[in-house]
Amino acid sequence: MAPPAGQIRPGRYLAFFVLIVIVLYALVFFTGGGKPTPKLGIDLQGGTRVILTARTPDGAEPSRESLNQARQIIETRVNGIGVSGAEVVLDGSNVVITVPGEEGEQAKNLGRTAKLHFREVIQAVPAAPPQAVPPGGENAGEGAGQESGAPPSGEQQPSGEQQPEQSGGGGAPGAAPQQDQPAPEPGGDDGPAVDQQTADEIKAAKELRQNPALVAENPDDPAAAAAAQQAQQQALAALQCSSQDPLRGNDDPQLPLVACNEDGTEKYVLAPSFLPGEQVEDASSGYDQQRGGWVVNLSFKDQGTKTWADFTSQHVGDRAAFVLDTQVVSAPNIQVAILDGNTQISGQFTQSEAKQLADVLKYGSLPLSFVSSDATTVSATLGLASLEAGLIAGAVGIALVFIYCLFYYRILGVLTVLSLALSGLIVYSVLVLLGRWIGFTLDLAGVAGFIIAIGITADSFVVYFERLKDEMREGRTFRSAVSRGWIRARRTILASDAVLFLAAAVLYALAVGEVQGFAFTLGMSTVLDLIVVFLVTHPLVVLVSKSKKLSSPKLSGLGAVQRIGAGKRSTRRVGAAVKEA
Repeated sequence: MAPPAGQIRPGRYLAFFVLIVIVLYALVFFTGGGKPTPKLGIDLQGGTRVILTARTPDGAEPSRESLNQARQIIETRVNGIGVSGAEVVLDGSNVVITVPGEEGEQAKNLGRTAKLHFREVIQAVPAAPPQAVPPGGENAGEGAGQESGAPPSGEQQPSGEQQPEQSGGGGAPGAAPQQDQPAPEPGGDDGPAVDQQTADEIKAAKELRQNPALVAENPDDPAAAAAAQQAQQQALAALQCSSQDPLRGNDDPQLPLVACNEDGTEKYVLAPSFLPGEQVEDASSGYDQQRGGWVVNLSFKDQGTKTWADFTSQHVGDRAAFVLDTQVVSAPNIQVAILDGNTQISGQFTQSEAKQLADVLKYGSLPLSFVSSDATTVSATLGLASLEAGLIAGAVGIALVFIYCLFYYRILGVLTVLSLALSGLIVYSVLVLLGRWIGFTLDLAGVAGFIIAIGITADSFVVYFERLKDEMREGRTFRSAVSRGWIRARRTILASDAVLFLAAAVLYALAVGEVQGFAFTLGMSTVLDLIVVFLVTHPLVVLVSKSKKLSSPKLSGLGAVQRIGAGKRSTRRVGAAVKEA
């Protein structure tokens, strides 16, 4: 049996609610260092939308499994570079990346295939006469030794290789970001024709640059060595480093490869891959104080560490190429055996370029190659106009609810307005904190979820007040009806909110994109509704019931039900008197 209303201590509930508000806003204003405003989605603040189109070596339709795997890897890369509020979804054979705010430029580099392989350098030649080498190409050999037209044997020793535990190379002057987005294929409006053209280009490039004859099966056989040398010279002469590489992301690691470095100043004949990038355990960017530049530091898994140690032990004085998407990022000389697996890629990177390279290596290579078919900047004008229209509609609806509650419930209607205002206070603080902690962004769908939740919260108040009026119709006083009405209303409120939260959770689990945001805000508002009803609305009603002035029929609006209850009490008293007589 519930205790009488007089035994309830509403001050404790209200004090606990005030404490929650103080803690939340202390976190909002004194932690995180960000602005005390929620993060907005792309439809409210604008941003960048990048569409990546998958392509396969034979021009066939990519499998759904490969597309899903690519989407997951790109999503992991998005989270890894700290882009908040981004959305990665599949649209047919396209991966659509949506990034709100001013961080969209980073999204344009997320579609790089990032297939890393380690290959032995068989031959390296300049891609242009020495006088035509750009100034950056002459300086690239500093601390690396492979950009100065090294002979095939690669015997030049780099001046900067002073740390035995590192294998570094001066790759091309950080041109990676410019190479990240392949140019659209010619005839981009002719869908299937482009796929066939791409397949033909890949096939032709493989026949020339991945010919097994590039490496002699028996190097001691003069005829086999001469045939391999002839195939190498033919492939090197045909390779144009300045053109778009059709093998990008489509090379076969089990075959030799003829490739260029990233700035196109040197060509290489490379042996089949002896170590795949999947053996990379971790990758990070850092500043090398000795070389005075940004580098990428790699560590390998157990098997990768052993393979790398065996190779460097057997090839001291030779060169190993770090090949990323058919481009040689670095090709250092191996001075000593690297037994612990700690390896360094240097290529005159900028800080952002080194970080981008480290991120794509760290979070895995894509199972497909992609071409950026569209990268557009989205204006927030349309979203803000829609938001303004939605807020006006919501404000009109809330105003009508307030007017109805004040007219029908009077003092209880005032409590409804106050409870909704306090609910909005908590919702705002939670939005700000979720934006900082998990990168939650508020979009139009989320706003719609909150507007619907206002009606749900108001419905909880109506359930409580109607239960209260039912108890008073049964002949109980306002004060005694509060406790019994709350017990009956509480079960109904908990049941309805539980069903709504379950529906929001299922919708969140099954939906994607904006619908998922709608489900999240709806579920969150449902939880906050319970907090407000239990800690604010019910205690305030108890306080009103204990005040003679506030509980008067004129202010409470309960005069009609009180008269009905009084009539029933009189009838019961008359009936009891008749029985006694």
